[in-house]
Amino acid sequence: MEAIQSGADVFFVLIGAVMVLAMHSGFAFLEVGTVRHKNQVNALVKIIVDLAMSTVVYFFIGYSVAYGVNFLYSAKQLVGGSGGGYAFAASGYDLVKFFFLMTFAAAIPAIISGGIAERARFWPQLIATAIIVGAVYPVFEGMVWGSRFGFQGWMEATFGYPFHDFAGSVVVHAVGGWLALGAVIKLGPRMGRYRRDGSVVGIPPSSIPFLALGSWILVVGWFGFNVMSAQSLAGVSGLVAMNSLLAMVGGILAALVAGRNDPGFVHNGALAGLVAVCAGSDVMHPIGALVTGAAAGALFVWGFNQCQNKWRIDDVLGVWPLHGFCGLWGGIAAGIFGLEALGGMGGVGFVSQVIGTGVGVGIASLAGFAVYGGLKATIGIRLDEEDEFRGADLAIHSISANPEADVTG
Repeated sequence: MEAIQSGADVFFVLIGAVMVLAMHSGFAFLEVGTVRHKNQVNALVKIIVDLAMSTVVYFFIGYSVAYGVNFLYSAKQLVGGSGGGYAFAASGYDLVKFFFLMTFAAAIPAIISGGIAERARFWPQLIATAIIVGAVYPVFEGMVWGSRFGFQGWMEATFGYPFHDFAGSVVVHAVGGWLALGAVIKLGPRMGRYRRDGSVVGIPPSSIPFLALGSWILVVGWFGFNVMSAQSLAGVSGLVAMNSLLAMVGGILAALVAGRNDPGFVHNGALAGLVAVCAGSDVMHPIGALVTGAAAGALFVWGFNQCQNKWRIDDVLGVWPLHGFCGLWGGIAAGIFGLEALGGMGGVGFVSQVIGTGVGVGIASLAGFAVYGGLKATIGIRLDEEDEFRGADLAIHSISANPEADVTG
């Protein structure tokens, strides 16, 4: 029975890892549908290469920073033995756990990719990915999920509760969104986006169907992202699935109204709701999840409009409002709707959620400006004007999204 249980847990986490891996194609198509046609190939290549770089860096560096575990032992040890004072679980459970958590780490550069689209140089961004996944993200991940650096013990001793982030509203999404803010500001807006007279030039998306496809892929994979965060069959809860569903539809409906039927807002509204519910999906009442998702959908529409039109921050996919704002809200919302007084499971504290969320946002914000500011000052991070005008597809990859049409044309 023990062997069956360990095998079942391995399979459970593996399916979750594959579902979150599939979400990266959702990130890709969401970006492909939003950017102009001359930048579609670049969007596809960035996401898959960032995934590859993230995997290697997280394997050798990031996972050890976050959890104090490395895999530089024999295969026999890795599938159920001891090495370096660490006992590896049977059936290679620690290996699929790495796979699962790596897909979360790789989501960070995938999030940033949408904000810096259409004008970022390729190799400097890949260097940024290595730095972030190897040294920035794992520090906060380890503080919250890895019981590292004494953070959770200090939170509980000081505020009565540890910081609760079940599936990463703050650890993944807010961190990714606030890292992206530094990248977007250091890059500056796309050419022609803002006129000197203060007017804003609209740049329409290239493909609403691709945008919608990206959203749908992300939505489906998100149930692996949230539900499989239990990381064992014994810990799985239908409450997480129900709360994820209701937060998603709450985000859709709120974005529909606030965004005045705009399809981009509607499809991103689903993602806003899911971002926000990650942290408290295991402790909220479903009605609390619905309210959390609806608030996130409206927050995204407001934040996107403010970002683009008022603050003149050219965040192409709106990743700062979507992941940064809604992730921040999700961390705090877990400390509201997770309370027993509001029908939640309890075990969370409002003050702990506010402090923990603030720490995550602070670390990500400082790191974003430091990493991209450093790269800008040394090797440069932006395409030159001629390459930006031609588009990243031809400038970086020497091929367009429809090469046959280019030849025959």
